[in-house]
Amino acid sequence: METYKDIWQAVLEYCKMKVSATGFNLWLAEGEITGFENNTVFIHFSSPLKKKIVSDTYGSLLEEAFENVMGFKTELSYDCDDSPTIFKENTEKSSSEEVRETLEKDENPPIEQFTFDTFIEGPSNKFAYRAAIAVAEDPGGSIRRENAFSNYNPLFIYGKSGLGKTHILNAICYQIKKNYPEMHILYARAEDFANEFINALGKKTVDDFRNKFRNIDVLLIDDIQFIGGKDRTEEEFFHTFNSLVENGKQVVLTSDRPPKEIQSLTERLCSRFENGLLADIQSPEYETRCAIIKRKAELLNFKIDDPVVSFIAEKIKTNIRQLEGTTKKLYAMSKIGGHPPSIALAQRVIKDVMTDTQPLPITIQRIVEEVSRTEGVSVEDIYSKKHRANIVQARKIAMYIIREVTNISYEMIGENFNKHHSTVIYNVEQLRSDMESDTRLKRKINDIINNIKEEN
Repeated sequence: METYKDIWQAVLEYCKMKVSATGFNLWLAEGEITGFENNTVFIHFSSPLKKKIVSDTYGSLLEEAFENVMGFKTELSYDCDDSPTIFKENTEKSSSEEVRETLEKDENPPIEQFTFDTFIEGPSNKFAYRAAIAVAEDPGGSIRRENAFSNYNPLFIYGKSGLGKTHILNAICYQIKKNYPEMHILYARAEDFANEFINALGKKTVDDFRNKFRNIDVLLIDDIQFIGGKDRTEEEFFHTFNSLVENGKQVVLTSDRPPKEIQSLTERLCSRFENGLLADIQSPEYETRCAIIKRKAELLNFKIDDPVVSFIAEKIKTNIRQLEGTTKKLYAMSKIGGHPPSIALAQRVIKDVMTDTQPLPITIQRIVEEVSRTEGVSVEDIYSKKHRANIVQARKIAMYIIREVTNISYEMIGENFNKHHSTVIYNVEQLRSDMESDTRLKRKINDIINNIKEEN
C-alpha cells in the first residue's frame, strides 16, 4: 500500500538523524509496514534476527519516530519471515552488542526539520526569532559585533510551553554548525546540567564536568528555571556562565518566564541574565497559526484546503505543538483511511490531540516526583522512614504542597506516607512557619507549586 510506504519513509528519515549509517542500512532500512489497526502499526522484517535487533535496540526510537510522523502514540508489532536465521561462525560480538556500541559512539546532530527555515515568523515571535538569527550569525559577538557582544549575551528567550523555544535553540545550534563547523557547541536541558553536576560531585569528577561545560564556544540551556533553588547547582552555573561570557563565548537560555519571575533564582544570577538580551514569545496570531499549519503540511507533502486550515487555526489558539500535532495526525488519518482532509476529520483529530495534551490531574505521586527532582532526594527516600536532614525536609515540602494544592485530607496524606495525621499537621505547620522567616525557601516552594500546576 503506497501510503504505508510513505509513512515508513518518513519514519526512516527521522531515525536516520539519530543512528549510525551502518545501523540504519543494516537493520532499519529494509523493514516495511504491513498494516495499521486500532493504533497498532505492524512492521515486517525478513528474518527473526533482524526483528529481534530492531525491537530490542531501536524499539524506543521507532516509537518516538512514529509519534513524530503521525502525531499520536502508536503500539508497534513486529513480525518476520519464518525461515531460520543462519549465524556465521567466529562472530566476535553479537549483533545487538555491535549495534549498541555503534549507537553509543554516535553524536545526535541537530534535527534538520527544526531550523530557521522551518520556523514561522510572526508578530508574536519576531523579536526572539531575529535575535536568534543574529546570535547564530555572530556567536559571542566575536565575528562582527566585536565589543558589543554583551548586548546579545546571554540571549534569554522566554514564553509558555509549546511556543517554539526549543525549536529556536535547535535552529541556532544547526546554523552555527553550518556557519562555523570548527566551533564547539553544547546543548543541554537545565535538569541535565543539574543531574550531571550532582553525579560529578558524587564521583569526584567535578573537573571533568567543568571542562565539558566551560571549554566550549556556545552553550545552549533549555528550561533554565529548573536550577532555581538548587544552591550548589546555581553556584556552579553562575561560575560557568561567568567563565563563558567573560571569554566572549555565547550563552543562550530559555525559560517559561522572565528572570525576575523565577522566584527561587538568586539575585546575582537574575542580574546576569537581565544584562543580556531578553526576548519573549507569545501565543501565535491567527495568520501565524495558519502559516504554521500550511508549512507543516508542506513538509509532509500534504495538501490541506484553506477552509480546513482556517478551522484548525480557529480551534487551537495558544500552542504551536498542538497545531503541528494536529496537522501530523490529520495527515496520518487521511493517508491511512484514504479520505481527503475534511473539517469533520479535523474536528475528530483536534478532539484527540486536545485530550492527549490536557494537563494531568495533580496527584500525590506527581507532587512527590516534582519535589524529588527539585530537592535531589529519591522518591523512595521521601516515602521512607529515613531521618537524614535533607530527606526530612523534602518530605515536609511534599506534605505541605499536597495540602496546599489538593483537597486531600491530613489523614489520607498520612496514609500515603505511613504517618499519623498529627505528624502531617505538625510538619505542614512547621514548614509554613519556616517559610515566613525564610523568603528563599518560600520562593522555592512557590516555584515547585507553579511547575506542578503548569506541567502538561
